Amino acid sequence: MDAVRLIVTSRRALAAGGGVPDLLTEVWQAQALAQVIGSRLALMGPPQLRGEATGLADLAGHGIGVLDRPPSDSGEPRAARLTELGDTRACLMHLGGLLGDVGIALVGIACAADDEATYWSCVEAIDAADEARDRVRDMLRKLADREAALPRREAG
Repeated sequence: MDAVRLIVTSRRALAAGGGVPDLLTEVWQAQALAQVIGSRLALMGPPQLRGEATGLADLAGHGIGVLDRPPSDSGEPRAARLTELGDTRACLMHLGGLLGDVGIALVGIACAADDEATYWSCVEAIDAADEARDRVRDMLRKLADREAALPRREAG
């Protein structure tokens, strides 16, 4: 399945929510997807994005680690269904939206947390999602800069 379809699926599942365990599972799924996309971009994406893509994968991995919550079903993570990235810009735009949704969901979970451990793991995961989203924005900016430079090179 292509990245945009998986991201849209993740956004819908996160929006459908449910209880805290379901939301945490969806946040985990989204972070796992961001990690895989970052890893693929680091290996096969445009060369100017590879550093930020590695950072994205690392940050999403940290977000997974602090939540320590594998999916509730015994099947593979949604990210395992990723077969292609498709258009890099579209993928990154949708991923940025997903990471924003992740941050919002985590804020809600943290505010309702009954214990400090859940609260602090959510705070760390919020930071990881926010920093990952910053990486996505940086990659989108680099893509825009590259595209703006192309017409200047062709005209010169």
